Amino acid sequence: MKPIRTRTVRAIAVAIAAGSLVLTGCSGGNDGGGSKGKSDAKSQADAAEQQDPVSYGDAAASTGPAKEVSGAKSGGFINVYQQSDLTHMDPGQIYVSDAKQFSNLVHRGLTHFQEDDKGNLTVVGDIATDSGQSSDGGKTWTYKLKDDIKDEDGNAITSADVRHSIERLYSKVIFDGPTFVQSWLSGNDYRKALPDGPYKGKHLPDSVLETPDDKTVVFHFDQPRPDLPQALTMPGYSIVPEKQDTKEKYDHAPKALGPYKIAEYKAGKSIKLVKNDQWDAKSDPVRHQYVDGFNFSNTIDAASQTKRLLADQGEAKNAIQFTDSVDPAQLSTVINDASAKKRTIHGYQPYVWQMTFNLDRMKDKKVRDAITYALPNQSMVQADGGRYGGEVAGGLLAPTLPGFDPEYDPFGKLKKPNGDPEKAKALLKEAGVKEGTKLTYAYSNTPRGQAQMVIIKDALAKIGFDVQAKEIDRASFYEQVGKLDNPYDIYMTGWGQDWPSPSTVITPVYDGELIADGLSNYSHINDSEVNALIKKALNEEPEEAAKTWEKAHHRIVEEINPAAPVYYSKQIQLYGSNIGGARYSTESSYIDINNLYLKQP
Repeated sequence: MKPIRTRTVRAIAVAIAAGSLVLTGCSGGNDGGGSKGKSDAKSQADAAEQQDPVSYGDAAASTGPAKEVSGAKSGGFINVYQQSDLTHMDPGQIYVSDAKQFSNLVHRGLTHFQEDDKGNLTVVGDIATDSGQSSDGGKTWTYKLKDDIKDEDGNAITSADVRHSIERLYSKVIFDGPTFVQSWLSGNDYRKALPDGPYKGKHLPDSVLETPDDKTVVFHFDQPRPDLPQALTMPGYSIVPEKQDTKEKYDHAPKALGPYKIAEYKAGKSIKLVKNDQWDAKSDPVRHQYVDGFNFSNTIDAASQTKRLLADQGEAKNAIQFTDSVDPAQLSTVINDASAKKRTIHGYQPYVWQMTFNLDRMKDKKVRDAITYALPNQSMVQADGGRYGGEVAGGLLAPTLPGFDPEYDPFGKLKKPNGDPEKAKALLKEAGVKEGTKLTYAYSNTPRGQAQMVIIKDALAKIGFDVQAKEIDRASFYEQVGKLDNPYDIYMTGWGQDWPSPSTVITPVYDGELIADGLSNYSHINDSEVNALIKKALNEEPEEAAKTWEKAHHRIVEEINPAAPVYYSKQIQLYGSNIGGARYSTESSYIDINNLYLKQP
């Protein structure tokens, strides 16, 4: 997923605040530009230890009610601060962070992530009885539905509703959601298989998607799909009851299966959620219904959110930041105020910021390596909030992924976080690069992008480059660098997983078969060995696949270097003093919306 609030073809987009979105572990360390602090290293090690591989839960793990939150009370309304309206409320359109958080409250799908106290994740059945039963070598997945699942109007949910929810994603009504499952079922041109979705009475053949009875759904793939249970946790695959589907209008008035439903929606201004009395806690292993509802205010910018929550007066005591972060200008005030700091949650996001090389223009690996060594990673972190904004990266896979290795650092960035210009100069000399060689650098016109441009331009000038900085509007940045025939040599990009698997990072960003305008292979890497490793991993069970992904990652970073790792992104959010159950969620990268209550309702 690309950290910006417009979706990409194969990835989640996310809000681009100063530290936008994901994992456990608090970070300490030095805010300055010196060597990497021991506490930073420990933070990454803690993250690696806590982020065990995702497991798939059985029927027992999928049975509700969810584990009680210690000290939880019932009643009252939580105030939600947002700086803009939700991107979507129709499940099929949901592919960004704010709507994903909202989905946890309102929607339900076949599966969901269950998170333990350490942030480890298990896929459990949500409206399904378990995380799924595979057969035929992983090509076939069968789901049985729980009894008495109903929408907010009391209509029973059957396999026909599940089928409808999948098939409507094929229609042009849906243009902004995930495409994994549709592509796996029907290929990359999946819309051709059912161009009108289910709306004209046609369906996918039973050889693709089968509903033999009201309680059974069977997915048939042409190759093993071991990640299906994780893909189905995405809000984009939540249930839209067939009888309730109003096509385009559904985005403004969806029907709830979750613990809360929409009582009032004022576009661009506010949303009021109240309890859904048709939701049954006994069927839900993840969510709670402690508060009476949520009042969303969608016009409060991050600076005002932080100011109100710092003051902690009146209605702000019952308030949370939903997907926005602490305002960078007020960050030092928050972390130096003991009472405020106690009311923060913080941890890793799924993103790795990287200096991407356009391999069509930057063909000499020695030159790419030289730039990688020269980059002042720690200074780049400082321009994005310091230790609460990120940590120096050694590789291209984030600490949020299972199997993360905190010691992996082929370019020695942990020892020299502000670069090694002498080594860079030596490599450029070997490559025969002349002093004053022009290099075109594209950057986004955000405060962070502008600050980092100055740092990069200065660092590369010191090793002999004449950097031509080209500003691109934030709204079109990824569109511009996503063009194959773009005129830029280097550009900063960010990427994070769609679910906790390297498959959702390495495949969309480094697969040579995914090079086209609008796709996410921004470097245009096309390496036969990497491509083969990707194919191999996608057909393996998670334990074996982990080894293959690691091999692919090492080849990409060490032997090709299409993108220099810069830093792992982090998140910090603030909440009011009357909020109980607040914790950082590994899965959502934000405050865990499922566990909240009011200490004094």
